[in-house]
Amino acid sequence: MPSLIIMRHAKAVDRMEAEDDFERGLTPRGHADAARAAQEMHNAGLRAELALVSPARRTRETYKPLAAIFPDAVIEDPMALYHASREMLERAVTEALDTGVKAIVLVGHNPGIGEFAHGLAARAEAMEGVPYGWPTSAAIAFDLADASLSRPNRTFLFNPKA
Repeated sequence: MPSLIIMRHAKAVDRMEAEDDFERGLTPRGHADAARAAQEMHNAGLRAELALVSPARRTRETYKPLAAIFPDAVIEDPMALYHASREMLERAVTEALDTGVKAIVLVGHNPGIGEFAHGLAARAEAMEGVPYGWPTSAAIAFDLADASLSRPNRTFLFNPKA
């Protein structure tokens, strides 16, 4: 059964502290939250063979502790994932699933990543505990019946604010 992990990048420095949005790195809290999320994913036994990661600095830094728990995952970081819409993220995931990939982790940006996570949680009828607005470092995982994403089953939720 295919699976999908969706995660928003961790807390990044303020826009005024970076040369441009694309190069915004994580704050110390962001690094700590990303490490906590990775540990919780590890504890839950989640796996990934493909990592779809926005190429922005803050998403790459968020993925770094996840790479340690998914050491065999192939990393793809197409520019299309940078501030991608829900529809673009859904398309990237379904295209990967159509190639036979069985376990995906997706790390991206709001609002698209939060809309995608909320949409799948609603389809799964599993909104309990899902944080409003999808905060930084929030992560959710689903088992998927097929590449259509029509019948997800929520298996994991990490809310750094909880």
